[in-house]
Amino acid sequence: MTTAARLRLRGRSIRLRFTVMYMALFLLSAVALLVITVLLSVGTTKYTRPAGFEPQAVPAAAQQRIAALQNQLSEVHHQQVRQLLLGAAVALVIMVVVSAILGRSVAGRVLRPLRTITASTRRITADSLHARLAVTAPDDEVKDLADTIDELLERLESAFAAQRLFAANASHELRTPLATMRAALDVAMAKPPPIAASTTTLAGRLRTELDQIDQLLDGLLMLARTQHGAVADPVTVPLPTLVCTALASRTGDIAARNLTVHSDLDDRAVVRGSRALLARMLDNVIDNAVTHNDPDGWIRLRVAVDGPIALFVAETGGNRLDHEQVRRLAQPFQRLGADRTGNSHGSGLGLSIVSAVAAAHGGRLELRARPDGGLRVAIGLPLAATPATGTPG
Repeated sequence: MTTAARLRLRGRSIRLRFTVMYMALFLLSAVALLVITVLLSVGTTKYTRPAGFEPQAVPAAAQQRIAALQNQLSEVHHQQVRQLLLGAAVALVIMVVVSAILGRSVAGRVLRPLRTITASTRRITADSLHARLAVTAPDDEVKDLADTIDELLERLESAFAAQRLFAANASHELRTPLATMRAALDVAMAKPPPIAASTTTLAGRLRTELDQIDQLLDGLLMLARTQHGAVADPVTVPLPTLVCTALASRTGDIAARNLTVHSDLDDRAVVRGSRALLARMLDNVIDNAVTHNDPDGWIRLRVAVDGPIALFVAETGGNRLDHEQVRRLAQPFQRLGADRTGNSHGSGLGLSIVSAVAAAHGGRLELRARPDGGLRVAIGLPLAATPATGTPG
């Protein structure tokens, strides 16, 4: 969000609206009071002749004196009115300033409980749903709001716990029939020959499907754990080491596809978190770059430090991709597959796991279609406060 957008949002804040409302009410009351005062002062100083007074009975010199006194009295009256209006204008300006200060102060005092609730709610994340606001205040609208938020957090905690438990139980329970099916295939193929060619072909296909189901279960379980679980016992992890390990484990696949790998790794890129989860994150990105690539293609890997951020970037060549489709790749079961290389294998969970692991470590995943074709994957993670001094745990 840009600075201008933030300023616009602040300009529409409820505190500003309350301040303007209080200020307007205060000023309207002040203006009405001043107008009534001026009207009364003007109406009560009007000159009237005494009853039965006849100007002809008064000598000419006395009439001139009376006229002069009347003129002086009128001039004094007009001067008093001008002074009164000037004083009213000065008082009105002072009231504008005072009403703005008082309005802001009153609005802030009224909204203070809401700000406390907002700050407390922001500190509660998916890893701390057990926390509660527990507002101790009189039974009013603010107390009702805080209690409603606490009830919502309780329901969310129960829902997340049930989801994690279901993912773990489902993964465990499904592995048993899969293992039974794989054992039955092995027994069938271990019978004395001759074995029909169709049986061998069917067994190979079934093994492939069982392997894919295993990968899908692993991915679902990993996704559930990283989305709703905290990073336990974080350690200092150098990203270049994990990248080199991931590349070394895929040397055969890289050579089979005749891929050219360019790497630029900055040893200062050290983060804190779960080594296993971070390794899985980079494995998924590099595996995606190797699997979904053109034969004789290229991969460009870069690990750098950008201020307080450790940045990992993986780029691959290939066909031009649709930006909207690339943006959805971080969602579960979204794949480019055949649109890129004709390879439609995979569970569609790889980049969603990458996004979840990055978020669990306070970072973010950015996917972008390269203008010249191919995909750019960028992961930003908070840099560790102190670099590693030995072998990471």
